[in-house]
Amino acid sequence: MNKLQVKEAIIVEGRDDVDAVSKACDALIIATHGFGITKETWKLIDKAAREKGLLILTDPDFSGEEIRRRITAEYPDAKQAYLPRSKALKKGDIGVENAAPEAIREVLEQAAALDTARSEKQADGSRPEPLSGRDLCELGLDGTPGSKGLRILVGAALGIGYGNAKTFRKKINYFGIDKDSIKEIIESIEQQEKEKQQ
Repeated sequence: MNKLQVKEAIIVEGRDDVDAVSKACDALIIATHGFGITKETWKLIDKAAREKGLLILTDPDFSGEEIRRRITAEYPDAKQAYLPRSKALKKGDIGVENAAPEAIREVLEQAAALDTARSEKQADGSRPEPLSGRDLCELGLDGTPGSKGLRILVGAALGIGYGNAKTFRKKINYFGIDKDSIKEIIESIEQQEKEKQQ
């Protein structure tokens, strides 16, 4: 299978992540080497942001999300790719380095599609009404015992990853995902669950 061509520089955490992502695509891949990003690495990220654009693909854990937040604070236009925890888990270890090339390719393609959809909505002024905290509760994505599990499933289906209710709502609104689209995904998830139980 041909490697996916990615024009943006992909930001990952470590050397093993670089190896895993390079099996899935052709791109400039920059490792932060954890949270203590050196001055030299920041210079490289800055050059890549100006010349190529950035796509952030960090581990689906607390540290990965902190690194993602830190880079996104500096480069708010960076594309975001989210690998579901289930596809990044190996013998209890969570990380991009554990994902199969197909899983990495899939999330990179999702990130590109989400960013294209977001740009088109901004250009034609058709961005939907932002979701409120109340909307999240109505959808079952906050305030119920099963909310966290549902956010994990919906986040994977949308390609936006997991987050607590506040973070999840920010992601949904950032990408301009409307309430009806989320309802459809939830209905599909519920249907799949019913089929499993039969």
